[in-house]
Amino acid sequence: MSARTKRLFARILPLLLASLVLPVVAPARSFAAPAPQASTAADKLDINTATADQLKALPGIGDAYSQKIIAGRPYRTKLDLVHKKIIPQATYDKIKDQIIAKQPKANAMTPAAPK
Repeated sequence: MSARTKRLFARILPLLLASLVLPVVAPARSFAAPAPQASTAADKLDINTATADQLKALPGIGDAYSQKIIAGRPYRTKLDLVHKKIIPQATYDKIKDQIIAKQPKANAMTPAAPK
């Protein structure tokens, strides 16, 4: 082996070893799964306006539950789904982070309800 080849190996060998050992010792951040992001209100499905097909896309919601949700509108809060016995608690637990119950904005021209 020539002196030039030995110098080349002397430079490359530590780099090769470091590239093999480094991911085991301290994994790169790019290998880790991205952290889940909290969904914003804009990302959530409004149960007061969603279509049956949109509701059926939620986990645990099929034809029957989507029709019950639509028939029970309007909802003041998303918890009304459980309080009004529209869906069971276990199903609600699956979808609670994906839904919202928006309230219609009061129109300036609409008179306020009597108290």
